[in-house]
Amino acid sequence: MSVLRGNPPGSGHTSKVKTTPENVNEAHEALFHATMNLPAAAAYCGMTQKQLKLTFWEYLKYHEPDYQIPENSFEISRGQKQSNQ
Repeated sequence: MSVLRGNPPGSGHTSKVKTTPENVNEAHEALFHATMNLPAAAAYCGMTQKQLKLTFWEYLKYHEPDYQIPENSFEISRGQKQSNQ
């Protein structure tokens, strides 16, 4: 009967991957840099997608963006009509 108490299909739980701080940190970094999607990252660190979403929101609170906007970029109008004068 213990086999039935495992992770039933569709329950959102991943298989026998042990959740460690190192795995979770690697999954957060992969999500932050968009090298892994949410289902793959959750399976990688042994968490459900909901658990990983919650921890990733906490990760985002304390980690600043690591990209820079180049100085020679130009402003894009956002729904404003341009006059042809």
